[in-house]
Amino acid sequence: MVLGVLCCFPAVGLVLGVIALAQIRKKGQSGKGLAIAGSILSSLGLALWVTALATGGFSDAWEGFKKGATEGAAFSVVKGQCFDAPGESLGGLTYDVEQVPCTGEHDGEVFGEFRMTGGAFPGDAAVSDAADEKCQPLQDAYAMDSWALPEDVDVYYFGPTRQSWRLGDREVTCIFGNTDEHATLTGSLRADESTLDTYQITLLKSLNALDAVLWEEPEDYPEDDLPGYRDWSRDVHDSLDEQIGALRAPSWPDRADKQVEALVKDMEEARDEWAKAVAAAEDDDVDSFYIHYDKGYDYVDGPSTVTARKALGLATKRPSYDEEGDDGSGEPSSGELNV
Repeated sequence: MVLGVLCCFPAVGLVLGVIALAQIRKKGQSGKGLAIAGSILSSLGLALWVTALATGGFSDAWEGFKKGATEGAAFSVVKGQCFDAPGESLGGLTYDVEQVPCTGEHDGEVFGEFRMTGGAFPGDAAVSDAADEKCQPLQDAYAMDSWALPEDVDVYYFGPTRQSWRLGDREVTCIFGNTDEHATLTGSLRADESTLDTYQITLLKSLNALDAVLWEEPEDYPEDDLPGYRDWSRDVHDSLDEQIGALRAPSWPDRADKQVEALVKDMEEARDEWAKAVAAAEDDDVDSFYIHYDKGYDYVDGPSTVTARKALGLATKRPSYDEEGDDGSGEPSSGELNV
């Protein structure tokens, strides 16, 4: 997917070979990236270059690469497949990766792909922004239970470069990899319709929909943006109302009926608190808003969520967060505003 995979311009390939697989920001977090891109040794490239020119093979090789780039074939693994990269770590240069079973140790797991459009190359930042935006929903659909994701997993992408874009490459591949480029993953992280039952999917869809709204919380404090918090609180209220209906609709199995009902009850109480938070914001009453804001968050990832998850055979360990709170404790800060 980059010019470095070609033997046609080896000297240029050595300069342009490292790029494309970079870590994606997730919910405000960032980290070091890793690079997997096509490249060649300069001596081998020069030798093949001379041979191609002498035998007339240049044209055939060039056309073959352009076809592969257009079809997104330069990265040989697809959604649901795992791979190893050559060398001792994910960092560095490689022509391609080796597909391996997901059941064992592996360097990465592909969870989705998408294609970019446009004529001129939009720039590396635009490719990164597109991956940041579009890999996230693909991740949520592929690994629906975020609680089941190990803490050492990060999201990466393999995307087109300026050089491969000229050849028709528009493919962006979204990948799970280890936060430590020298470490590996073990076992598939897939948790979707192909691995979960109907009840698990129903619960996760509701919880994930609520999480998506909660993550849209304004960045400023309520006293600095009360209208923004009013609108967001209304969205949280409406999402709770919708998901309460979704969880009440099915007939749950005996093993989970009481547990889901307890969760729904907590969600109903939270919905009432968010309605009061909206009213407080409309009255320009910041103190009252904080009170109902805190009460509205009480149920989030609380005991009723854990017991409902346990009853349905889902992960029950709450995810931790890398970001430290204002007190330096390192405890999760979502759901709390320190004032």
